[in-house]
Amino acid sequence: MEKIIKSVLLGILQGLTEFLPVSSSGHLAVFKNIFGMEEVGLAFDILLHVGTLIAVFVVFYKDILQLIVNGFAIVGLAFYNAFLFVRNLFSKEKKEYKKILDTPYRRFVMLVIVATLPTAVMGLLLNDTVEALGKTLIFPGIFLICTGIILLLGEKVSEGALNEENLPYHKALIVGICQGIAVLPGISRSGSTITAARVCKADKEFAVKFSFILSIPVILGSAVLDLPDFFEESAGTSDFAAYIAGMIAAALVGYFCIKFMLKLIKNKGFKVFAYYCFLMGAFSIIMFLAGF
Repeated sequence: MEKIIKSVLLGILQGLTEFLPVSSSGHLAVFKNIFGMEEVGLAFDILLHVGTLIAVFVVFYKDILQLIVNGFAIVGLAFYNAFLFVRNLFSKEKKEYKKILDTPYRRFVMLVIVATLPTAVMGLLLNDTVEALGKTLIFPGIFLICTGIILLLGEKVSEGALNEENLPYHKALIVGICQGIAVLPGISRSGSTITAARVCKADKEFAVKFSFILSIPVILGSAVLDLPDFFEESAGTSDFAAYIAGMIAAALVGYFCIKFMLKLIKNKGFKVFAYYCFLMGAFSIIMFLAGF
C-alpha cells in the first residue's frame, strides 16, 4: 500500500509538472530521492509519461485527428507527385503536380516533424547523461533555477501573431532544439518550448498548443525505443499495480493542468512559476548539501 501511495503521489506530480512550466523530470528526480524510490526504473517513468500522453490526446483530440488525417494526405500526395514525375518523364502531355502543404493542418504536421527532429537527435545523444544527472539532487536543482530564468526572460517577449498557417519552419526548428535541451532534468519542456515559440512570435494560444502536441512524438518515440526494457523490467516487478495507479493519477491531473494552462496563458504570465522554480531549485541544492 505504501508503494501505491508513493506511486500515486509521483503520478500527481508528473501530471502537474509535465504541463505546468516547472519541469517534470526535475521534480521526479528530486522526489524519488526524497521518497527513497531511486530504484524505481524505466517502466514506471514510461507509464507516467503515457498517463500525461493520454491527457494530451483527450484535450486535443480534434486537432490530433486532423493532424493524423492530413499526415496521411501528405504521404499520399507525395507518392502521387512522385508517380507524376516518372510519368511526365516519358509523356508528352505534362500534368501539374498537386500542392501538398496547402492547408493549415498540413503545415502543422510539417511544423511538428521539423521540431521533433532535433529533439530526437539530442535525446539519443544525451540519454545516458540525463539518466546519470537525475540520480543526484544537485543537477536538477541547478537546472530548475535555469528554468526560472528562462520563464522570466519569456515574460519580456512582446506579443506575436504567428500560428500553424504562417510560422516559418526554421522557427519550428528552434522550438525543437529547445525541447531537446529540456531532456535535462530540471529544464522544463513546456516552459522552454512555450517560451521559444513566443520568442519566435507565435501567438500565446498556438504556443501552448504547439508545445503540448510536440510532446506526443517525443513520448511515443521514447516509449517505442524502450519497449524491450519495459517488458523485461515490468515482468520482473511486483509493483506493476502501483505503477498503473501512478499512470492513472498522471492522466487525470494532467488533463486538468492542460485546461488550466490554456486559460492561464490568455490572461497571465509565468512569473509565479519562475519564482517557484527558483525556490524548488534552491531546495534541491540544499537537500543535496544536507546529504540526501
